[in-house]
Amino acid sequence: MKDGPLQDDDARLAAMGHRPELQRTHSTWSMLGLAFAVLNSWTALSASLSISLTSGGSTSVIWGLVTAGFCNLCIACSLAEFLSAYPTAGGQYHWVAVCCSLVPPAVQTNEWKVAWPSSVPILSWVTGWINVAGWVALVATNSLLSSQLIVGCISVFHESYVPQRWHQFLIYIGLTVGSFIINAFMNSILPAIYRGAFMWSIGGFVIVSITCLACAAPNYNSAYFVFCDFVNTTGWPDGVAWMLGLLQGGLGVTAFDAVAHMIEEVPNADIEGPKIMVTCVGIGVFTGSIFLIVLLFVAGNMETVTTSAAGPLLQILIDATKSNVGGICLLMLPLVCLVFAIVSVMTTSSRMIFAFARDGGLPASRFFAKVHPTLKLPLNALILSVVVVIAFGCIFLGSTSAFNAIISASVVALDLSYGIPIAINCLQGRRCLPERKWKLPNAVGWFVDLVALSYIALTTVLFVFPPSSTVTGSSMNYCIAAFAVIISISVFQWFVDGRKNFTGPRIDITIDALDTVPTREEVEPSIEEKKIAGRG
Repeated sequence: MKDGPLQDDDARLAAMGHRPELQRTHSTWSMLGLAFAVLNSWTALSASLSISLTSGGSTSVIWGLVTAGFCNLCIACSLAEFLSAYPTAGGQYHWVAVCCSLVPPAVQTNEWKVAWPSSVPILSWVTGWINVAGWVALVATNSLLSSQLIVGCISVFHESYVPQRWHQFLIYIGLTVGSFIINAFMNSILPAIYRGAFMWSIGGFVIVSITCLACAAPNYNSAYFVFCDFVNTTGWPDGVAWMLGLLQGGLGVTAFDAVAHMIEEVPNADIEGPKIMVTCVGIGVFTGSIFLIVLLFVAGNMETVTTSAAGPLLQILIDATKSNVGGICLLMLPLVCLVFAIVSVMTTSSRMIFAFARDGGLPASRFFAKVHPTLKLPLNALILSVVVVIAFGCIFLGSTSAFNAIISASVVALDLSYGIPIAINCLQGRRCLPERKWKLPNAVGWFVDLVALSYIALTTVLFVFPPSSTVTGSSMNYCIAAFAVIISISVFQWFVDGRKNFTGPRIDITIDALDTVPTREEVEPSIEEKKIAGRG
C-alpha cells in the first residue's frame, strides 16, 4: 500500500463513504482486457450484422459505426472526467448525486453551495435502476449472440435441422450458468483471464481478417458496394431505416462504464480508470471498422447472407473460405470472444448491483451488498444478476423480435445512464466537479458533452422503434415494455422504501477530507474493535 492517505485509493474511497471491501488485484492491462472484452467490438458488430444489413445495408454497417463510434468516444471522454474525480463502483448514480448536490458558485472561489438538494435521492435512484437494468440486459445480449452463433453452426452441419427458439434458449441458459460458475469460483484468476481475453480478441481479429482476405482473393466486392450500397427492407423511410441501423454500431462500442463499476479493484484509480475507459472505445472503433470492411469485401450474395439459417457472420466466413469447415473454424475465434464477454459483463453487472445495494438502492439491499467472506466477491449480487438474465431470456421465447428488443434495452438503458450526469453537469455550467487528474479544456468539454447528449437523445427514441414498420404482436419491439416494467418496479420500490431510507451516496469528498481519512491499517482495527464491543 502506498504511504499517506492522499495517495491511497482506499482512503479516497473511504472519503466517499465506503469501506474498502474488494481487493485491488486488477492491473491496467487486466482492466483494459476486461473493458475490451465487455465492448468486444469487432465480434459484437459482426455477430449483430443482421440489424444493419436490412436497415441501411453497407452504408449503415460502416458509416453507422463511424457515427456511433465518434459519439460514444465523446461520451467516454465526458464520463472519464467524472471517474477521475469520483472513482467509485457506483458510477453514474453517484456522479448524479454529486452534480445535484455541490457546485461552486464561481470558478475563482473554493466555496461550494448546494444546488438541487431535494432532487439528489430521486435522480440518483432512477439513474441507478436504469444502469443496473442496462448491465443485466447486456449480459442477456451477449448470451443471445453466442447462442445464435452456436445454432448457426448446427444448421450448417445438419441441413434438415429447423432451429427452434427453445433450442437457442437452452444454450443461452447453459452459457449464463457457465459464466456464473467462472465468476463465483474462479475470481482469483479473473485478472489473468481478462488479460488472455484481450490477447485472444486482438489475435482473433488479425487471424480472421487475414484468412478471409487471402481465401477470397481476388474475388472481392467493389469499394462502391462496401462503402455506398444502401438497402432498406424495413418499410420505414430511408433516413429512419439508416438511423435504426445505428443500433449495431451502438452495441459494439457501448458499456465502457464497466471500468467505473470495477474501479474499486484497480490501483491508482483516478488516473488509470479514465485512460482505460477512453482507450477501450478507441480500440473498439478501430478494430470494428477494419473487420466490418473486410467482411463486406469478401461477402458473397447479400440476399443469401441476410436469409441464411447460419446467420450473416458464419455465411460470410463460409463464402470467403469456400468451405463449411473453414468457416466454422474461423467462427470459433469470435465465439470464444463472446464467451469471454459474457463472463466479463456478468462480473461488471454484479459489481454494479453490489454498489447500488451498498447505498440502499435495491430491495433487500443489505443482502445484496454482502461480500462473501471466503470467495471475496458479492455472491448474492452475482446470483441476482443470473436470475434476472434468465428472466430476460424468457422474453425471447415469446417474441420473434426479442433479439432486437433485448439489444435495444441494453444500449438505451446504458446510454440514458450516461446522459443523465452529463446533462446535469451541463446545466450547472460544467462546474460540478472538483480538481481532477483527467480534465478536458473547457471548450472541448462543452463540445463532447453536447455531441454526447444529442446522440443519446436521438438514439433513445429511435431504438425503441420496431425493426419493421409492419408491426404485429410478435414483431413489436418490446424494449419499451421492458422499460415500463423496470420503471414500474423502481417507482413502486421508491414509494415503499426509497423515499424513506435512500438519501443517495455520500458525496462530501474534498482534498481536506482525504487528508483526515484514515488508511486501511487505521480503519480495520477500529472495525474489529466494534465487533468485539458488539459481542460484549
